[in-house]
Amino acid sequence: MDFRLKVFYTVALRLNFTKAATELYITQPAVSKHIQELEEAYKTKLFERNGSKIALTPAGHILLKHTKDIFEIYREIDFEMSSFISERQGLLRLGASTTISQYVISPVLARFHQKQKDIKVNLLNGNTEQIENALINKEIEIGIVEGQSKNQSIKYIPFLKDELVLVCSNKNPFAKQNEISINDLRSMKFITRERGSGTLEVIEYALKNLNLKLSDLQIEMQLGSTESIKSYLLNSDCFAFMSIHAVGNELKNKELIVLDVENLTIDRYFYIITLLGKSDPLSELFIQNISSHYNLKL
Repeated sequence: MDFRLKVFYTVALRLNFTKAATELYITQPAVSKHIQELEEAYKTKLFERNGSKIALTPAGHILLKHTKDIFEIYREIDFEMSSFISERQGLLRLGASTTISQYVISPVLARFHQKQKDIKVNLLNGNTEQIENALINKEIEIGIVEGQSKNQSIKYIPFLKDELVLVCSNKNPFAKQNEISINDLRSMKFITRERGSGTLEVIEYALKNLNLKLSDLQIEMQLGSTESIKSYLLNSDCFAFMSIHAVGNELKNKELIVLDVENLTIDRYFYIITLLGKSDPLSELFIQNISSHYNLKL
């Protein structure tokens, strides 16, 4: 593998020479030298430089596309050639949306590693929209996401059932109520995830069935992680719809409580995602390894 292409690929993804150098364990001047050699070889600029900011040129975009294809071929070569020895080897680039990466994925990866010790897994975290984009852009081979909408270029395999529940601090004045009415929701202050979050999308879809819009609720703040939402709830009188997988410890310790909402149950699935029509042997091995445990319908 041409290391210069690896340097170019890393810079193109990060759009930052310093971050690329840190990730590759080389110096920033070395990164600049590799990029310069590529630009001299192809007799064209690959990056536009504007002060401390850089951006891909049209030539850079074309090289990035082909570099992704080359690295994908190298991955498949490594994996398939390893089938001739006793242990499978290779690199699996996996993406997981926020709730899954924090509360679900670790035992899945641990079980996979016990069976496939020589396969390295790189995990990318992000919201559902970011993970789906990473899959489409070939930055990962497989993802696990939450959400309601479906992209036509992606194959979705139901992975694990989840429920979103309304939670608040045990000190909240509503905590002693047996049930919350739909009208109560309009007067309550909510903390939600950011746009692009699969959880937020599922909540909007569920509220729509009750003739409620997210804009009908009092959104006090949008936060980018589940942990920050839980911390905010513990220090306020706000409410949030959260995955039951995310609040297990807080419910056990009685720091947070679940409130039943009249005529509202929010069930959803986490999905394993791959590109539609794209067969990747490492991804297939990963799915096969976890399918028996979760009884996946492949």
